[in-house]
Formats: sequence, C-alpha cells, structure tokens
Amino acid sequence: MALWRAYQRALAAHPWKVQVLTAGSLMGLGDIISQQLVERRGLQEHQRGRTLTMMSLGCGFVGPVVGGWYKVLDRFIPGTTKVDALKKMMLDQGGFAPCFLGCFLPLVGALNGLSAKDNWAKLQRVSWAAIQPLPSLLQLWPAVQLANFYLVPLHYRLAVVQCVAVIWNSYLSWKAHRL
Repeated sequence: MALWRAYQRALAAHPWKVQVLTAGSLMGLGDIISQQLVERRGLQEHQRGRTLTMMSLGCGFVGPVVGGWYKVLDRFIPGTTKVDALKKMMLDQGGFAPCFLGCFLPLVGALNGLSAKDNWAKLQRVSWAAIQPLPSLLQLWPAVQLANFYLVPLHYRLAVVQCVAVIWNSYLSWKAHRL
C-alpha cells in the first residue's frame, strides 16, 4: 500500500514523467520476460542492450505517444459513458493500434542497426503476424480498452495498459528481435 501511495503522489506531482517512466520500466520488464521465459537465454546470455533499447522505446516512444493519444482521444470524445468508452475503444483499436504497431516495429529495427531496406523487408515479414499473434489477444485488447476508457481516470490509463501489456510487450520484443 505504501508503494501505491508513493506512486500516486509522484503521479500527482509529475504526471508526464511518471507515466513515461512507468511505460519504459514495463517495456523493459516485457523484454526481460521475453529473453528469460520465452527465449530461455539465461542470465549469462541476456542481451542487456536489447532490454535498454526496449526501456528507451517505452520512455521515448510508447509512453509519450500512447499517453498523448489518450489525451487527444479524451478531448475528441469527452465523457466517460459506456457509449463514449465504446467510441474511444473503436478508434483506439481500429485506427491507432495498427498505426502504432506499424511505427513500433521499424523503430526497433532502426535502433538495432537495420538498414532501411532490411527494416522494410523485416516489417513485411513480421507485421501481419505481430498484429494478429493469437485470436485471444484480439479479444483481450478491446475488452481492456473498453474497461480502461470507462472505469479508469485519464492519468492512470497508460499505466493500466502497460501493466496488461507486459505479456504483449514480451511477445512484441520476441517478434521484433527475431532474425
């Protein structure tokens, strides 16, 4: 409880910084899970640079972009009724999510030193599979976002999504770093 209260105080004092750092930390955790539990690299083979890259993406891209998107979405569709939440979820899942993923994967490739040509080839190979990894994920995110937009105050939405996304981030990290 004390940790949660400290998080709330920090969020109230520095909302943007805390949201961005939360996104970065949870993106890093997703990569650690990917390397240790999915890929079974072991601590000796853990690619620390990759984890730092994912944390940097969380702080420099995911946090600002998703956090900014939620603010824009709240201005575009003000309100928290069930209908408002449904509209937000449909815009988020139908428009924002595919565009976001289409930017995320090439950004990972560029940060990992891929040339534009190699990055484009990789994007063509993995993007559709990344968008539809499992039918259950396609059911998960609309439900999560519907609850997020209906029940969660704006300043907590990024953290809620990033907590749920730890497993998704693990998948994206594994998919983005496959040869």
